[in-house]
Amino acid sequence: MSMVELVRYTAASLVDKPEKVDVRETENDEGIVIELRVDPDDMGKVIGKQGRIAKAIRTIVKAATAKGEKPVFVEIVE
Repeated sequence: MSMVELVRYTAASLVDKPEKVDVRETENDEGIVIELRVDPDDMGKVIGKQGRIAKAIRTIVKAATAKGEKPVFVEIVE
């Protein structure tokens, strides 16, 4: 399972409108960036209280890519 699929599956499990979940992967000088977009009404469900859900998603991705050559970052985009 790729990181894009992992983030998409995790986010779709949390939101009311899973069909609106959009995950894209880009690469820059610092590493790989996974951009997560959801419906504006579902933004709070992906971020969570005090950012706990967003932090958990980032922790899962970090653990899954720990042995990778480049660091992977997750950005939640409005």
